[in-house]
Amino acid sequence: MDLHRCLLALQAQTKPVDQLIVVVRDSDVETWQFLSEFQSHNLPLQTVTVTLPGMVAALNTGLAVVEGDIVSMTDDDAAPYPDWLEKINAHFQSDGCIGGVGGRDWIHQANRIEDGSRSIVGRLQWWGRVIGNHHLGVGAAREVDVLKGVNMSYRHQAIGQLRFDENLRGTGAQVHCDMAFSLALKRASWKIIYDPSVAVNHYPAQRFDEDQRQHFNEIAYTNLVHNETLVLLEHFSPLRQIIFLLWAVLVGTRDSLGLVQWLRFLPSQGRLVSKKMLASLRGRWQGWQTNQLRQGTGLKLSFYIALFLNSVPPAS
Repeated sequence: MDLHRCLLALQAQTKPVDQLIVVVRDSDVETWQFLSEFQSHNLPLQTVTVTLPGMVAALNTGLAVVEGDIVSMTDDDAAPYPDWLEKINAHFQSDGCIGGVGGRDWIHQANRIEDGSRSIVGRLQWWGRVIGNHHLGVGAAREVDVLKGVNMSYRHQAIGQLRFDENLRGTGAQVHCDMAFSLALKRASWKIIYDPSVAVNHYPAQRFDEDQRQHFNEIAYTNLVHNETLVLLEHFSPLRQIIFLLWAVLVGTRDSLGLVQWLRFLPSQGRLVSKKMLASLRGRWQGWQTNQLRQGTGLKLSFYIALFLNSVPPAS
């Protein structure tokens, strides 16, 4: 199973693991059975039970019991390189202003490895476009804005009382929870470093919620766009919020469609891209609503809208 491969990779680390926390769903009988039989040897294995659905609850449950100075996070479908922890530790020791470190995840699909190369990784452009490419990054270590959940480490001092955002939607993956966490540390002036040599092998596993990797699901798509919208509105100033929303609705990306992207893919995807467009608009609206409620401006906005509507003279 995936977890077995992950634990074996952690056993083989050149820098020994000081505390290993495995967060397990209370209903995951197969994993509990496996862990009861697994020979941990040099791994200080600690299991923690989570009862709520979703990645956010699992991550926050794990954070609550972290004891070390650095917390490194990966998924059960990943296998870190032997020098993973050693290189992570070296980065944090080199600069006390570094709050987060991440690296490349080499994605294995069937019998091949995605072996492209990109120099721009983990960047948030000023108008709101997010560039990932963590699985394709090459070059030297550098500062970035965003780390990827399968391969990210944080200084415990930088985290403080910060937790993963419980307002993010989804019953499983809760896409963009890693982006929200990284950007929160950026706002607190911590450096976030991406180093391609801090690597893990990634074997994307089947998801058991509505968010399936290769198939369109309206709920999952709406949740993805809602989460992206909420995270970026939280990060941006009021002016950049307006710019982002205009760009997102009018242009967008291939993963979070706007009008231009809908027109781009309409000839090849037909009705499917129209469904994606509607789900994207719904996600933008719901993400904006969640942000307004969080800021305590929802009722005020509703009042202004009602006041405006009441001031419009009746049609003759």
